[in-house]
Amino acid sequence: MPSLPLTLAVITHNEAENIARCLDSVSFAAEKLVVDSGSDDDTVTIAKAHGARVVHQDWLGFGPQRNFATTQCAHDWILVLDADEYLTQELAAELQQRLPELMASGTPAAYLRRSTIYMGRPMRWYRPAVGERMARLYHRGRARWSDARVHESLHFEGSAPTLQMPFNHVNNPTLPHKQLKVLRYAELKCRDWLDKRKPVRMWQAPFVFMLAFLKDYLFRLAFLDGWRGFMIAQTAASYALYKRMRYYEMVNNPESVSRAAHILTHHGIDR
Repeated sequence: MPSLPLTLAVITHNEAENIARCLDSVSFAAEKLVVDSGSDDDTVTIAKAHGARVVHQDWLGFGPQRNFATTQCAHDWILVLDADEYLTQELAAELQQRLPELMASGTPAAYLRRSTIYMGRPMRWYRPAVGERMARLYHRGRARWSDARVHESLHFEGSAPTLQMPFNHVNNPTLPHKQLKVLRYAELKCRDWLDKRKPVRMWQAPFVFMLAFLKDYLFRLAFLDGWRGFMIAQTAASYALYKRMRYYEMVNNPESVSRAAHILTHHGIDR
């Protein structure tokens, strides 16, 4: 299969279970780059065996880590995937067909659609998990990742096309995996809020869980996915509430920031 002047960029930490599938799904990329932040499993060995060039970078936060990866790419056009994501055969074919024209244009980026596999099966109705539009393909001279520690986004000016075929996201193999991720992401988000001195609004707390649950369960159609949809909505609502409680603690007990960082790092949740 002919390669295209494109770099697949993946940031990793202990992704031995996923990285091969991710890398192998983009067989047409001229370069596969893995930026690893200190894995102590077989991530690096597997990545190299599947054609990736591996660069070490201590963890900087999601946005800064992706921007660092951008500087390490050999090509201007970059496709970003997480290790637990992979291209479908249909999207791989669409990319090979459309990439030459995109690369020859002045387009800054392109949106891809992501489908989520949850509890071993694809979600069918929950809107954020069915064809979620995400900017993951871009020219590094025309786009840049935000510096957020978590929930980073790609910033660019101008319009960007959307490819039609989806890529897949294997979203947390078990509920314990999901709960640990929620704990980590909440901590990172609260640190961003602390840096920005966001006001504490605990008066919102009694309403946050209910409104967040109803938004996902009813308006985003999670209820149509049965009990899996209920679990996704409940987890999202719990995350929304916990962030606010944790931020309140950070502001009112600053010592809790370093104490929590120590215990989260000790248990491998943070780094």
